[in-house]
Parts: sequence; C-alpha cells; structure tokens
Amino acid sequence: MRTIGGWKSERPVRLPPHAPGLRIGLFGGSFDPPHEGHLLASRLALTRLRLDRLWWLVTPGNPLKDTHALTPLAQRLAVARRLARDPRIVVTDLETQLRSRYTVDLLLYLRRHCPGVRFVWIMGTDNLLQFHRWRRWTEIMRQVPIVVIDRPGTTLRAATAKAVLRRQHARLPERLASQLAQTRPPAFVILHGPRSTQSSSALRARRLAADETARSSPPA
Repeated sequence: MRTIGGWKSERPVRLPPHAPGLRIGLFGGSFDPPHEGHLLASRLALTRLRLDRLWWLVTPGNPLKDTHALTPLAQRLAVARRLARDPRIVVTDLETQLRSRYTVDLLLYLRRHCPGVRFVWIMGTDNLLQFHRWRRWTEIMRQVPIVVIDRPGTTLRAATAKAVLRRQHARLPERLASQLAQTRPPAFVILHGPRSTQSSSALRARRLAADETARSSPPA
C-alpha cells in the first residue's frame, strides 16, 4: 500500500492519456445519470477553450449531497461511456482510485503527477453558487483556472455567487476564453452558449417516480 497525496492506494492509479503542453478539461460530477447537457457543456468548453482533451470525472459521491440513492459507480461509468461519443472525451473513475471525494485532493495529485499539463476545471453556474462551500475552495482556485458554463435557471445569480464576489479580480472577459488554459491561476471565465434544460436531478426524480408507479400498480 502506498500513500498518495495524503491518502492511501493499494494499486497504481490509472491516469487517462496525457502529455506536457496538452490542454485538458476536468469535468467532475456524479453523472447520475449523464445526459445531453453534459455533452453540450463539454463541447462548448472543448471549442471555446481550445482544449485537446476533456476528462469526465465520475465521482463516488458529492460530499455536499445525500448519496444513499446514488446509482452504483460501475453503472454510471458504463452509461457515461456510451453517451460520450466524442473521441476527445475520456470517462474515468480517478477519484475512486485515489480514495478521495474532494476536488482539492484530486488537483494536488494531478499537479504532482502530470507536470506540464494545462488543466482547466469545468463546472456549471449551479455549482458555482455553492462553490464557497467546497473543501478548500480558495486552494482549488490557486491550483487551476476554472471555466463556468452557464446553466438554465442560474444565469443571473451567478454574478453574485460568493466565490465570484470574493475573486472578481480573477475573472477573464468571455472573449478571452481561449487564453484561459494558459492563464496563471487564480483565473476563471463564465461561458454562455447552447444549453440543455435536462438535469441529472430531474431525470432521477422521473426515474424514481416511474419505479414507484410500477411497484404500486396491480399485476395484470
């Protein structure tokens, strides 16, 4: 067993392909389930930030949410891989391999083991609203530049998010988004583009409602 950045791993960590100089987006989430909105956001980031690759980091569970009803990780990974039809997108369970659910641990590991790679963290405006609650969020901002993708229902509130107000000096104008990966952190940009009204929480609620209806229906 070996120690990795403060936690222990029994096996070597399997990193997706990477190389110094590549621009790689990191898109974390439960992906329960993954949907077209994830693809839209990913393609927007790939295009506007001129990324070479994008990793979908399927998390073992969000520390800020109730995870008791979370779909098993293996199933979420399989569905995500079927949906991610772009060859530039790689689906990985990196956080599970590192035995950590915290973004700051993941970033410290990547900075240490992937020298020269230009990582960019990707999140939606819905997550931006609670970003100040993430463990060591200011350290996250010092580790990598961040792109925030506009999401339906949170556009206006994003400008007043606590993290934005406290780090306003680090915000790049959207027209400079292509320079974000090369910008020394802290730096972030808010991107606007095609949006999907789909959300994982709404899809889960629909699935649970359908399951409940099926259980309560009398047999034919």
